[in-house]
Amino acid sequence: MKLINHVSLKDFNTFGVEAIAKQFVNVNTEQELEVVLRENKDAAILILGGGSNMLLTGDLDQLVILNNLKGIEVVTENDDHVQVKAAAGEDWHQLVLWCLDHDYGGIENLALIPGSVGAAPIQNIGAYGVELQDVFISCRAININTGESHRFDRNACDFGYRHSVFKSKEKGQWVITSVTLELSKSQHTLKTSYGAIQKHLDQLSIKNPGIRDIAQAVIEIRSSKLPDPKVLGNSGSFFKNPIVDQKVVDDLLQKNKDMPFYKLSDQNSKIPAAWLIEQAGFKGKRVGSCGVHDKQALVLVNYGGASGQDILSLASSIQNDVENKFGVRLEMEVNIL
Repeated sequence: MKLINHVSLKDFNTFGVEAIAKQFVNVNTEQELEVVLRENKDAAILILGGGSNMLLTGDLDQLVILNNLKGIEVVTENDDHVQVKAAAGEDWHQLVLWCLDHDYGGIENLALIPGSVGAAPIQNIGAYGVELQDVFISCRAININTGESHRFDRNACDFGYRHSVFKSKEKGQWVITSVTLELSKSQHTLKTSYGAIQKHLDQLSIKNPGIRDIAQAVIEIRSSKLPDPKVLGNSGSFFKNPIVDQKVVDDLLQKNKDMPFYKLSDQNSKIPAAWLIEQAGFKGKRVGSCGVHDKQALVLVNYGGASGQDILSLASSIQNDVENKFGVRLEMEVNIL
């Protein structure tokens, strides 16, 4: 464990943009993490996981700590359920595969989401009708300023749509060290109605799917629409799907009769951000070395050599054009640094 000066972060963010960290350290144990925090109390600190939900727009005058804590274990179980604890530095998709290998159900719809386990509760990751909060029991975290260790249960995390307490009042205050999930061992509840999962299963003539079939369908669907960050720099979905008042939806439908929307309550509905972006003419559009993916308008990509500022400028143009056309302001899902 050694602090290194002036380290390139190009290989530590999935956009693949260049940025230099003033200092950098890789921690492999909680003890190492505690030492680093204690010895750098007065330093500005950034915790880095998989680098999949961030856009670096310049060099960082900070100590960047790479959270590389590893380990997956069963902490308790009965005939029907199991609680699995995973260290924050584990790769999320690898955790999904580990659970599938043990026939533990509940996160199969979240297969192939990039990033680390520690980032999952911060973002309340979700896909295909499932969110982390559905299976979340608790996470443990260390306070960056005091070194205190604390357990956050589901209520304390204040989960919402791509939101948690770690993105609001506790932002930048904690390092998540582990996450505990409750999963099914038998009588798995399968969610196949969201998106194209059921259609994909039908095409494969799978009439009685299991959790592995669901995961494989999700992997194939995501792979067909989303670029591999190792091949084409991106951070997955760049914008949140806007949740708007039902009156806004009704007004928009008068001019856009084919606009898709998902009713959440009598008062609110969710509009797919990808549809808004596509209607604004950005799907497949390239601006210099960055652009919008031609198969999924929610994904901004780095074709090679784009800076974080280039990508942020494109994102701002999308926000402005969508707002001018529809009166809806898109919110960025990615953390801008």
